[in-house]
Amino acid sequence: MLKIFYKVFAIALIILLTSLFFINKGSELNPLITDNNSELEQIIAENKGKVIYLDFWASWCGPCRQSFPWLNRMQEHHNDLKIISINLDNNKSLADKFLTDVPANFTVIYDPKGVFAKQYKIKGMPSSYLINKAGKLISAHSGFSLSKQEQYEQEIKTLLAE
Repeated sequence: MLKIFYKVFAIALIILLTSLFFINKGSELNPLITDNNSELEQIIAENKGKVIYLDFWASWCGPCRQSFPWLNRMQEHHNDLKIISINLDNNKSLADKFLTDVPANFTVIYDPKGVFAKQYKIKGMPSSYLINKAGKLISAHSGFSLSKQEQYEQEIKTLLAE
């Protein structure tokens, strides 16, 4: 029985240490500590003191189509939330067509060369990052589904309450 306890404890410790490693790695992606004065970094700096929801998307992304109405509602209902979306289409007209069909009531930045996508090491579409009022990267999500809306909104509300 004691051997099982130690095995479970060792596995839990490994998971905890791995999680801490990735959380610290995520902090290194903080756009406020880079030297490049890009449009994205300027917008983030201008919104220090607000919670920032950074969302990478593309016109061909089905889940992105689902996320935009939710992002619009979040922007509308939370004054201290700044949503910044980054489009990764190579052809801006594809993004413009998407935005005609699914309007965005939040900031849209075009990144056809994927500069910001590389900086954030995105793994799927859409990818989103939550940055607290102090400008620290708190969490990252890959993909979007309607079932995750409550979880994401709760994360936002928690950061807004800090």
